[in-house]
Amino acid sequence: MTAIASILVVDDEQRSLESIQRILSNRFDVHIANNIEDAETVLQREWIQVLLCDQRMPDMSGVEFSEKVRTEYPDIVRMIISGYTEASDIIDAVNKGGIYQYITKPWHPDDLILKLNNAVKLFKLQRENEQLAVELKLKPDTIEQSMIEKRRVLKARYDWDQGIVRSPTSSMNNVCNTIRSVAPFDVNVVLTGESGTGKELCARALHYNSLRQDSVFVAENCGAMPDELLESELFGHKRGAFTGAIEDRVGLFELANGGTIFLDEIGDTSTAFQVKLLRVLQEKEIRPLGSNHRRSIDVRVVAATNRDLEEDVRSGKFRMDLFYRLATFEINISPLRERRDDIVPLAISILNQTMNQLGKRVKGISDETLQCFETYRWPGNVREMQNEITRMLILGQEDCLGSNLISPHILHATPEESAADMELLTGMEGSLKQRVESLEARILKETLIRHRWNKTRAAQELGLSRVGLRNKMERYGLEKNSKIESITDVA
Repeated sequence: MTAIASILVVDDEQRSLESIQRILSNRFDVHIANNIEDAETVLQREWIQVLLCDQRMPDMSGVEFSEKVRTEYPDIVRMIISGYTEASDIIDAVNKGGIYQYITKPWHPDDLILKLNNAVKLFKLQRENEQLAVELKLKPDTIEQSMIEKRRVLKARYDWDQGIVRSPTSSMNNVCNTIRSVAPFDVNVVLTGESGTGKELCARALHYNSLRQDSVFVAENCGAMPDELLESELFGHKRGAFTGAIEDRVGLFELANGGTIFLDEIGDTSTAFQVKLLRVLQEKEIRPLGSNHRRSIDVRVVAATNRDLEEDVRSGKFRMDLFYRLATFEINISPLRERRDDIVPLAISILNQTMNQLGKRVKGISDETLQCFETYRWPGNVREMQNEITRMLILGQEDCLGSNLISPHILHATPEESAADMELLTGMEGSLKQRVESLEARILKETLIRHRWNKTRAAQELGLSRVGLRNKMERYGLEKNSKIESITDVA
């Protein structure tokens, strides 16, 4: 239970004192005193957090008493209440007494309560700041070691061998090898590939395996953002630079100084903005909107796009000089439909992460579910798979994620939406009879899974009798498989 804040109210007018006590007593532990001597007694006896003192009193002014309290009890937040508003009183209150608020009479109850609540919050923040300062002095080595460990874990998360999940035969191995080669060198990189393929993950891998790994990594999506807003986000602005700029803002380039900035969807920027970005890259300095002063920056730029930038250069949609400034190295990330070997390890890894996020656990994913995943094209790539597994985990009531949880558009994907057809045919070995039988067995199993092993519906779709379907199932050894791919299979 949270302790009630203690407040001391000092006023030589008894009626005013009682009025304040009556209003505040429901929210605070209120102590009252109508003279300085009684007030000092309360301070010695109670743990007071806020002092609310009248300015005009016979034995000592409120400012003078606040100055005394400031010396003896520096943690107490001091406030003055007065019916007089002379400028000299207010100046003295701020300079001598270190007053947090100067409240004038007549005051409104709600306004008084609000200001006292803010004063209590200030008291708590001061105490927490003091405790943190003490801990920093007493445990510098422990804190430094903690920061080193956090950096180590973060680096491992985006390491090419641990953070980028893939199979041993994955085409992503070439991407990871390129990241390994390029990361240590301070050159700009462009990542290309469809949305959801993991371009930001690769950008972070470049950063955390570079010489800038101990500096900041910041990211900005440049797509569909007005030029003025994008300039403000990246380069910063001064107060009054445009409507709504009520204070100075530091841009992401300045925040990333010494580190890496990731510019996603760079191909969607306007040619006018491209000119400004080119100047920043050439001169290595920025000028915030509304400012006449330039600031030097040292930033590595990793850009990403789902567009064909070289084609955009040829058509005039993207500046050639900017393209060559950004694309010292260009790394292409294949869509998930071209990385079918990665689907199973990715699904298991995503399930593991999702269980940690949602606080819900299952044993794993059924073999049938993974087979459906392997034949689906995943137009939304890894991001679509993340959404699907999250949905399945939330809806699942059993100890594994079965095919009954798969979304209909994935379960009932048409042959045109399947990734397997031509790859399956061209990758087969053996006689024509063996290849046809292998393909027939795969079609039978895929159809049965989609119909949740309802033989009547599967037979109707395939143009077979129920007996004919059962004979083919026996011939190919097809039966409902309850095997679970455990989440422990992927580290």
